[in-house]
Amino acid sequence: MSQMLDTVLIGTLALNFCALGVSRIRAVIRAVAAQGVALACCLLLIHPHLDAHVVALVLVGIAIKGFVLPRLLLRAMREADIQHEVKPMVGYPGSLFLGAMGTGLAILFTTRLPLAEGHAETLVVPASLATVWAGFLMLTTRKKAIMQVLGYLILENGIFLFGLLLLEALPFLVEVGVLLDLFTGVFVMGIAIFHINREFSSISTEHLTGLKE
Repeated sequence: MSQMLDTVLIGTLALNFCALGVSRIRAVIRAVAAQGVALACCLLLIHPHLDAHVVALVLVGIAIKGFVLPRLLLRAMREADIQHEVKPMVGYPGSLFLGAMGTGLAILFTTRLPLAEGHAETLVVPASLATVWAGFLMLTTRKKAIMQVLGYLILENGIFLFGLLLLEALPFLVEVGVLLDLFTGVFVMGIAIFHINREFSSISTEHLTGLKE
C-alpha cells in the first residue's frame, strides 16, 4: 500500500513541475485538477479502512478539485480571452530550478523531523512541503491573476495532503469547511479576474499598481 501511495505522490510532484514549466494556462489548469483528484484518492491509500466519512471526503474532494474549480477557471480564462502567461517575473527554467531546489530541501528537511513510524516511511510529508513551495512560487512569480489563483490551489493541495495525516483527529465538518473555504476563495478570485479584465482589458496584476485613491 505504501509503495502505491509513493507512486501517486511522485506523480503529484511531477505535476508541480508541469505547472511551473509551461505557459499555457489550460495545461496548468488540467495539471492542478489532476493533482487535486490524485490527492483526494490518496485518502484511500493512507486510510485503507473505508467508512462513510472517508468515502464522502474523497467524493467531495474529487468533485470540487477535479471538476467544479477547473470549470470555473476555464470559464474565467475564456471570459478574459487569454491563453498564455507572458514574461513571468521568474522564467520557466528558473521556476523549474527553484521548484527542484525546494523539493530537494523538503526531502532533506523531512529526514530531520520526529515523524511517526508510519509517516516517516512514505513521501507524504516531503511531497506536501514541496507542493506548498511550488504553489507559493507560482503565486509570487506569475503576473496573470488566473495563474496566481492556480498557485493558490497548488499551495492548498500541499496543505490538504499534510492534513491527511491528521484525518482521524479532525471532525468531518472541519474538513468540509476547508474545502468550502477553497471554493469561496476561487469564486471571489474569479470575480476579481472579471473586474480586472473589464477595467484594464488585461488580467495582469501589474496594472493594479496604477490604482490611486
